[in-house]
Amino acid sequence: MLTATGAPNGLFLIGYIIFFCALMYFMAIRPQQKERKKQQELMASIAIGDVILTTSGFYGVIIDMTDDTVIVEFGNNKNCRIPMQKSAIVQVEKQEA
Repeated sequence: MLTATGAPNGLFLIGYIIFFCALMYFMAIRPQQKERKKQQELMASIAIGDVILTTSGFYGVIIDMTDDTVIVEFGNNKNCRIPMQKSAIVQVEKQEA
């Protein structure tokens, strides 16, 4: 909508700004919040004995935990125990009862 002088209508311009802000929220911010919440729930659910997948693609078993680190045992070799940050965990498979 243009006025007689060719300048855009102020209300039309405000509508565009609101539309693009809402689009940015639903396309970028909201999905990131959902992913962050999902990751926090994953971190809260891990326990000793769970099988995990790390960001580097290794499967291991959690043998000890602290607030922000876990000690993971990789493979059948009982001497291969590596401490790592909890944030490096991508997937958790609960141990069988």
